[in-house]
Formats: sequence, structure tokens, C-alpha cells
Amino acid sequence: MDAQGTTNAVGPALRLAEQLIARRSVTPEDGGCQALIAERLAALGFEWHSIESGPVDFRVSNLWAVRRGSAGQGGRLLAFAGHTDVVPTGPLEQWTSDPFVPTHRNGRLYGRGAADMKTSIACMVVAVEEFVAAHPEHAGSIGFLITSDEEGPALDGTTRVVQWLRERGERLDACIVGEPTSVIAVGDMIKNGRRGSLSGRLRVWGVQGHIAYPHLAKNPIHALAPALAELTAMRWDEGNAHFPPTSWQVSNLHAGTGASNVIPGEAVVDFNFRFSTESTPESLQQRLLDVLSRHGVEHTLDWTLGGRPFLTAPGDLTQALSGAILEVTGRQTELSTTGGTSDGRFIAQICAQVVECGPVNASIHQIDEHVAVADIEPLKDIYRKTLERYVS
Repeated sequence: MDAQGTTNAVGPALRLAEQLIARRSVTPEDGGCQALIAERLAALGFEWHSIESGPVDFRVSNLWAVRRGSAGQGGRLLAFAGHTDVVPTGPLEQWTSDPFVPTHRNGRLYGRGAADMKTSIACMVVAVEEFVAAHPEHAGSIGFLITSDEEGPALDGTTRVVQWLRERGERLDACIVGEPTSVIAVGDMIKNGRRGSLSGRLRVWGVQGHIAYPHLAKNPIHALAPALAELTAMRWDEGNAHFPPTSWQVSNLHAGTGASNVIPGEAVVDFNFRFSTESTPESLQQRLLDVLSRHGVEHTLDWTLGGRPFLTAPGDLTQALSGAILEVTGRQTELSTTGGTSDGRFIAQICAQVVECGPVNASIHQIDEHVAVADIEPLKDIYRKTLERYVS
């Protein structure tokens, strides 16, 4: 709808994007998005399965749908993947319009999830509708993997569907994840891999005491400081042709009781590695522990592996997608592995070729999230022409 509440739709992809945005689906809620998607796909002859997972108070909805090609098991299967959940809106009073009322202003479609990633899903669905209408006897197969747990803990979403597909012996040859990867113009960048993510919470133990009697206490901040200086200066690896060097960053450091005359009894440090394929979680953990040991830091340490790095080397899928982008937009796309993690890290466990391609990412997770309306049809056409190059 526009600022006056009237419909301002241009094509079926935009109309479907508006319908999805209008469904309140703050993670892990789906808000009925997947039922709408399943209805559209069922009309095309897709068989679909709803896979729920997680505790009762955090129930996650997942959708797997597939349309078998005429080549049967001998044909290639290209899956589209995405998520219907969105991040919380933040302060509603800061939004120019209701985040769950799709609104048009100055050639942009506003609403939570517009860029991340309901527009991508809408474009994927309509691209498949157009492709099937033109190629009803396509040789390869087409799949959809949709979750409502990408913006949350990501424990009961794509990872559960991947496990379910593995148990059923379902083979994925290629997958396009609709993450917002474009930087300035749609199609200018696609992700053919992502760095791994390894987080830690370090607790450094000391002895609390009066600041005037330091000989009766042990300051954990002082014990930590030399090790922290070494860790921040370390070169963890040199990266490679596809990945930048591994980085280590502190996200939070806390100590003290709030009183200025008390030596704290512990210091807590939260940190994260974003690592390339040149390092492993095990090697990074050991190198960090070696530094703590060398400086005699008394500690406990808890690790969380968010995901291992994955990489899709240039091949059939990247060629099909980059060729489609060039045909639709005239742009030479850039392959990149920058940015945060995505559900591609889970799909890569059962699929050799995983890439991400979606709209411009400048407004994701922000107040007044939006996409350019003029980008929607080209994105839909990119997905459709990729299907033509890879599946038909």
C-alpha cells in the first residue's frame, strides 16, 4: 500500500512480497507465510512437507517442497532457500509507517523483512511459477527450503530440515539462498561462501578485595591484560584467494562491582573468531589457550561454534547465476565470502554448490527497512533465468 493506504502493485512478485510483509513473523513466528507459499507451490505440482521443531514456547515452522523433473533421479535438483522470520521491529515510534503494513514511498517498498528476506522469497516463488508455465516438462527438479528460525538461535530451522533430508536420502545438487547480498545495485555481488564463526566466553578468576590493600587481593583485569594485548595483535592466518584472514574481536568485557574501591573477583570477556578455511575451530582454540597458559591466566572458558566456513568454487551454479545476472542487468557480478553467517552453512553439509543472491542489503535489520521496487522484477528474472540455465 502507498502512504494513503492504496494498493501500488506492479507485478505478482511485488504483490506476493507485500502479502508476506503484512504477516507478522518476528522470529520464531512464521505468521502464516509458509502456508501461503505452500499453497502457491502446490498449485504447480510441488509435493510439500511441514516440519515443526523446537520446544512448545519456541516452535519453529519449516517447509520443504519439491517438484520432480522429467529426468527423475537422473536430473539435477536446484533448491531455493530462505527464511520467513524477521528480526524485531525496534521502537515502533521510530518507523515512518507500520513495519507490518507494506508501504510505498519514493519508489521503495517499506516493511520489516522487505530486504531480509521476504522479497527474495516472493521473487523465487514467482520465478518458479513463470518457469514451470514455460517449461512444464523441465528435466531437473526444483526444491524450496524455508524456515522461521534463521534470525533466532538457528537450532530448529534449516539444520533440522537438513537432517530430515539426509535421513530421507534427498540429494541437493545446488542451492540459492535469498540473503540480501547486493551492495549498490541488484546482482552486483553474490556470496559463494561464508567464514566460520567461533565464539567464546572467558572468565578470568581473581580474588576480590579492597583497592587500598592489593596484596590481599588478585586483580583479574591485571592478569588478563598482557594476554589480551597478545591476542589482539596475533595474526591467526593469512586467508586465501577466497577468504580474508581470520579475525578475532572482543565484543564485551565486564568486571567490577560498580564500586570504585573494590578489586573485582572476576573479569568476563566475550569474543568471536570469524575464520577462513585456513584455520579450524580446534587450531584456534588451542592457540588461544596457549596464550592464556603462557601468561598464567586462571580461567574457565566456554565455546560456541556458530558454523564452519564453506565455499562453492566457480562451477555450474555460479556460471548459471552470474550469466543470468549479466543477461538481466548487464552487470558482471562479484563473488564474495564477506559478511556474517547464514543458513548456507547448514545446507552446505548436504549440497556441494551453495550460493547466496538477493536484494541490496543497506537497510537490513534497520528502522524503515526497504527495497527498491524497481529491483524486484530484475531479481525475479535472475532467479528464473538461472532455472533456465541449470534445470531445463
